[in-house]
Amino acid sequence: MPIDLEVQSVTKTFGDFTAVEDVVFEVPQGQFFSILGPSGCGKTTLLRMIAGFTEPSRGKIAIRGADMAGVPPNRRPVNLIFQHLALFPMMTVAQNIAFGLQRRKENRSDIQRKVTRILERVDLPGFEDKTIDQLSGGQKQRVAIARCLVLEPAVLLLDEPLGALDLKLREQMKVELKKLQAQVGTTFVYITHDQSEALVMSDHVAVMNKGRFEQVDTPQNLYHQPRTAFVARFVGDNNAWSGVVRRCDGETVEIETAADQSFRTRITTPLEPGAPVELFLRPEAMIIQPDADLPNLNRFEVIVKSLLFDGANSRLLAHPINDETELLIALPQNRQFDHIRRDDRIEVAWDEQSGICFPAAG
Repeated sequence: MPIDLEVQSVTKTFGDFTAVEDVVFEVPQGQFFSILGPSGCGKTTLLRMIAGFTEPSRGKIAIRGADMAGVPPNRRPVNLIFQHLALFPMMTVAQNIAFGLQRRKENRSDIQRKVTRILERVDLPGFEDKTIDQLSGGQKQRVAIARCLVLEPAVLLLDEPLGALDLKLREQMKVELKKLQAQVGTTFVYITHDQSEALVMSDHVAVMNKGRFEQVDTPQNLYHQPRTAFVARFVGDNNAWSGVVRRCDGETVEIETAADQSFRTRITTPLEPGAPVELFLRPEAMIIQPDADLPNLNRFEVIVKSLLFDGANSRLLAHPINDETELLIALPQNRQFDHIRRDDRIEVAWDEQSGICFPAAG
């Protein structure tokens, strides 16, 4: 598959501060690629280098095989959409979309044909004469995308474009953006701090931390097979314990937590007895009141502190006996636990293959 975007060992420094450090990745044609990370991790600086607003201190950026060194933003085959869409309020939808084509001095009949076609592709046929203030938030998003796509960029860059929307519209637009990208086939590079956006929409996600990529993978692998403690902590909800390795047995270890609990779990790298570790466990991996004959389970008792009702995403907030570590425990939909109340003492368990253990930071 042809490569639309290639980033080779790109670094960006500002004085003594390194904003982006030795980042390497490539995006095949037609993929939805997201860069996910907390505020200040360097993702927007990286996007600005791809767009041409900032030059790398070191490294190379190539778009469809062409080196972008020294190429100004208006000469690059990319377009950039920000959180604030910058649509022209005094113009109609058609005039907004046609703006870039007019600056290219394309003829009027071609512009009209391209505007009509792109509005159909973003599911806004017949919206040519509407003003921007007549549109919903989601329709404005699609007009902003159409204004970029009509210029036929090799790569569309999106810098947290859903951040200004309310929660319900943001959830709706996640699905719409994914469908739209699949429909038009343009390569999307999407920047976000919202892990739900990245997981729902992307073919591949790069998790960024302190200027570096911690892991580049499919959403499924990031969630189920994180390679670092940061990825395990940042992607999705996780329960976490600190502890020390007591025994090693191949790809599993027995750890003792700071509260003297003993758990068996899998590891990602070889560990020695005495090594400090961090253990992570997803809320949905917890089994409430497990059957007595289930094997290979870590069993312990907890005290229920709260029931966090959220329909299909309802959870218990609890802590182990003689331990104030807060635990999130998902309530499965195939069993009823309506009898559980605050301050109840219940048994929970998890399979030793469900947790994942990393060497402690530092």
